[in-house]
Amino acid sequence: MGDYLQEIASRLVGYDTVSQKSNVEAMAYLGNHLEEHGFRVTLQRAEVAGVPKANLIAFAGPPEPDGLILSGHVDTVPFLDQPGWTRDPLTLGVEDDRVYGRGTSDMKIFLAQCVDAAAVLDLRRLTRPVVFLFTADEEVGCLGAERLMPELSDLLGNIPKPRLAWIGEPTSYKVFHTHKGVAVFSISVRGMGGHSSTPETGVNAIAVVAKVINTIGQYQAELRAAPSAEFAELFPDSPYPTLNFGLVRGGTAGNMIAEQCTIQVSYRPLPKADPLDCLHEITRRVQALDLVDFSGSSHQASVEFSKPLVVPPLFSPRETPLEGALFDVADQQTSGGAPFATDGCQFASGGIASLICGPGDLDQAHQPNESIRRETFENGTSRILSVIEKLCMAEQF
Repeated sequence: MGDYLQEIASRLVGYDTVSQKSNVEAMAYLGNHLEEHGFRVTLQRAEVAGVPKANLIAFAGPPEPDGLILSGHVDTVPFLDQPGWTRDPLTLGVEDDRVYGRGTSDMKIFLAQCVDAAAVLDLRRLTRPVVFLFTADEEVGCLGAERLMPELSDLLGNIPKPRLAWIGEPTSYKVFHTHKGVAVFSISVRGMGGHSSTPETGVNAIAVVAKVINTIGQYQAELRAAPSAEFAELFPDSPYPTLNFGLVRGGTAGNMIAEQCTIQVSYRPLPKADPLDCLHEITRRVQALDLVDFSGSSHQASVEFSKPLVVPPLFSPRETPLEGALFDVADQQTSGGAPFATDGCQFASGGIASLICGPGDLDQAHQPNESIRRETFENGTSRILSVIEKLCMAEQF
């Protein structure tokens, strides 16, 4: 295991970059190392709900077209109060064939490998630019990449914006050219409160939410029963939009009629579809409900939908030079669909086609005692260097 790679990985895992916290210190650390290796570095700063955030843009090479972006996010999901941890999430642990710590699979190790590759990259040999884009707030809706894209061309200066991006999300080195989108919204039900001994005098918001959940559940079953033939091969486990109830909050006390209840709903639309189609159908069905509870009361509840957070699907073109290079280094022959969303959907808005392929394992992402295979930890740098060699050091594709 290279000492420099382990140093970068250890420091990066040690930064608490849960999405709700600042990532600026971690980005500055990475930027300082990339500057030492000859890259021009800019931090695009923002303040989100009073919290300082930064995206990192670093590039090297001549101002030629057809460069390569290597990208990943530095934010992680929360670990406090997550059951199952038996080690310090912010300490890189190397044991036998695993490397442990929050973000090891998703996806700080890929970022550390990028910096490790930059340390040995002969910038004089570059015939096309290499660009690193490290983003904030990917885990909460790809919001850092959304902030980055309108300014990316200006931030790159005289470097033409590359048309290809390699996103190192955890795929066990499988190659994905497409992924589903995400839509997240809340449904709030307001009833009429009162004493629980006389439920017929009010309308129980929790009971009405139960009707809403049942209605959405029936819709989910219909989607599952009508899988997409077009996407059956790319998403074999779920060739249809999937839905989830993430949060429910309601009521004040056990002896009171619940006056308000809110649920958070999310779904993952297929590529090529309008990501709001499912929301429109859910809204139509909920608005058609008789919003009374089960007490015999004639009082009606009211329902309000929040504005949705929408992450679009991704569908990148096939047979690009990047696909061929990744097939070679990942020992793959086919490209499929990722069940999760990535910053690639935001890059697509700027004409950048992304492929998803990384050293981490999806079954470790967001898990307690998150880890990555030691083998892929150690050999990831050489794979990055190989792809850069093929795309940015060759005279022609």
